[in-house]
Amino acid sequence: MTTRWTRTPTTAPAGLFPRPVSRALGWITLASLAVLVMFGLGATPPDAIQGDAVRLLYLHVPSAWLAYLAFGVTSLASALYLWPRTRNIAYDRIAGASAELGVVFTGLTLVMGSLWGRPIWGVWWAWDARLVTTAVLFFLYLGYLALRRVPGSEEGNAKRNAIAAIIAFVDVPIVHFSVTWWRTLHQQGTVFNPDLNAKIHGSMAFTLWWGVLAFTLLYVWLLDLRYRLAVLDDGLAGAELDLAIAERIAADSPAREPVAATVDAASAARVEGSAR
Repeated sequence: MTTRWTRTPTTAPAGLFPRPVSRALGWITLASLAVLVMFGLGATPPDAIQGDAVRLLYLHVPSAWLAYLAFGVTSLASALYLWPRTRNIAYDRIAGASAELGVVFTGLTLVMGSLWGRPIWGVWWAWDARLVTTAVLFFLYLGYLALRRVPGSEEGNAKRNAIAAIIAFVDVPIVHFSVTWWRTLHQQGTVFNPDLNAKIHGSMAFTLWWGVLAFTLLYVWLLDLRYRLAVLDDGLAGAELDLAIAERIAADSPAREPVAATVDAASAARVEGSAR
């Protein structure tokens, strides 16, 4: 008799927010991005010195802010996992999801900065302290994401990942303060400068701040979606392991149907448990 193994349907994976909240956040995010496009491309005037190149800063600055935020969340979640009282695999998932978004926004920061630098500085890339430390940050967290793919036990991997994330975060303050610690081609902070004296006003200031808000909403929404995928991946990986074990047991067991039913139940329980 041949046993046919089937995967038990499961409910949607749990996220950081309830599903209705996540949907509403998605629509609000899309609306805020549409407003950013409208102001960034049409409602704000060209800069007196930079011309229309200033419009790139409405993406460049929010992307840089999101890189800081995402890697900060990764480090915080990693620290919470390392602390025995708050240790939970959910923090490892949050750290990984946030790091992926941080790498995306860091890459966007570098691209937007390069597009802005060509008409303003005359070069696509300059070996400037801010640019170099940002590139180092990008590759540090690419390495962190690669490290997360290394096989091993769940707890051992999570601890190793958490330590690596905290070490990589050391470069974040170096990136931020590089323009004050060294003489660089990059301008001082437009908003978060040492004097906290914003050097942008009117509709341009509104657009820049709106971009920061819109990108922050985008980050929170994408973090929730990526966390849901991480929960689903963990559940499917556990189900595949249960299936492999079941097939081995069934090959040596004459009572295959009871074994199949038992393993199907165990696999379903594993996926349900990972979704909580």
